[in-house]
Amino acid sequence: MRIIAGEYGSRKIETRKSNDTRPTLDKVREAVFSSLGGYFDGGRFLDLYAGSGANGLEAISRGMDESYFVDCSRDAITCINNNIKSLKCESKCHVLSMKDVKALSVFKSKELKFDIIYLDPPYAHQENNKIMSIIMNDNLLNDNGYVIIESLKEDEYEKEINGLKLIKEKVYGISKISYYKYEVNE
Repeated sequence: MRIIAGEYGSRKIETRKSNDTRPTLDKVREAVFSSLGGYFDGGRFLDLYAGSGANGLEAISRGMDESYFVDCSRDAITCINNNIKSLKCESKCHVLSMKDVKALSVFKSKELKFDIIYLDPPYAHQENNKIMSIIMNDNLLNDNGYVIIESLKEDEYEKEINGLKLIKEKVYGISKISYYKYEVNE
């Protein structure tokens, strides 16, 4: 696996040795980031089920100011930390070893808001409608921010949750990427 573009483009990163995670394919990651404009002028990214940390590291490489990585697996946390260290981007990265809902509670207590939140939980354990509700109820997404969901292509989610609207879906093999945006009218 590698970082696709930006400051760390083409740099290899490690993945977990077990089959417990399913890394986002390079072509899918490229498509997602291209759909979001390709490059960023700052901002905060949350990789809620981080695995290897590839999505959050891609965001940093493409110009995000900082990325938060959350995973409850010790192996994943070790892998994420190794990848951050290998890219020498520790000052831009924050790693939390805990479950999703607990992490969201921590972010709420610190009044953190994100520009992009990436949800890619294990396909068999997805509760994305619930997680999106928490995100919106706890005010964790900046105005005009995105929630991106990677799921099985058959999975369906609410079209709108507390102002968060489904704006696009794209299928890649067995996976579907759903793009939600919190559009605030000026």
